[in-house]
Amino acid sequence: MPQTRIAIHGAAGKMGQRLVALAAADEELALAAALDSASHPRLGEDAGLIAGVGSLGIVIAASLDAEVDAVVDFSVPAAAEAVIETCRQRKIPLVVATTGFEQDQIEKLHAAAAEIPLLWAPNMSLAVNLAMKLSEAAARALADQDADVEILERHHRFKEDAPSGTALKFGQIIAQAMGQTEHRHGRQGRPGKRPHGEIGYHAIRVGDNPGEHTIVFAMLGEMIEITVRATNRDCYALGALAAAKFLIGKQPGLYGMNDVLGL
Repeated sequence: MPQTRIAIHGAAGKMGQRLVALAAADEELALAAALDSASHPRLGEDAGLIAGVGSLGIVIAASLDAEVDAVVDFSVPAAAEAVIETCRQRKIPLVVATTGFEQDQIEKLHAAAAEIPLLWAPNMSLAVNLAMKLSEAAARALADQDADVEILERHHRFKEDAPSGTALKFGQIIAQAMGQTEHRHGRQGRPGKRPHGEIGYHAIRVGDNPGEHTIVFAMLGEMIEITVRATNRDCYALGALAAAKFLIGKQPGLYGMNDVLGL
């Protein structure tokens, strides 16, 4: 079976380094390009050496010059916007794992999906996507039971967006099933009695936590909690690489991890 040639965008970052290492160990993949910002201090260095897996003969570059079958983006919104346009112009399948997009950037992402196969997910983890399905089932079952919903998320101190894209996705799924119209991000002062049609979000930033989410469904006298935790970043990287394989040969459109996992 021919290998899938992939480019990793954001390759010098923490997640990018794990993507490089895991792609190099995957017999179905061939790392063809490693991309990062033109101002990154490690531009021009071997991506394998940066990732701790030895020289791969692929240096960190600012532009995509190689022929590739798919691109995996794990960067920041402004950088992701540029690689989305590159893939759209060159008709390259794209996995977008970046979070924190503004509405105008989301619109560009949707526009690109009309021309290329594009998978966008706030979280690439198998366990997280299963937890989303469980939360959806709980939300549907409790839609008429006067249940309060709170979403707590923890991430490392370096994460720039809050709440996480995953927490917001949990909230979107639950609101669609239960009908909440207000999304409150934290509380302070005297906000008064909790309104029924509200989902509360609480973002915690501590140490090197790779990510955990707890969804609380609380009634009077009882509650249900669904918690999912990552113990390291590999779950996100492995999911993104599986998504890249999935996109090969697909028609243009916007895909999600449920498509990859058959959920």
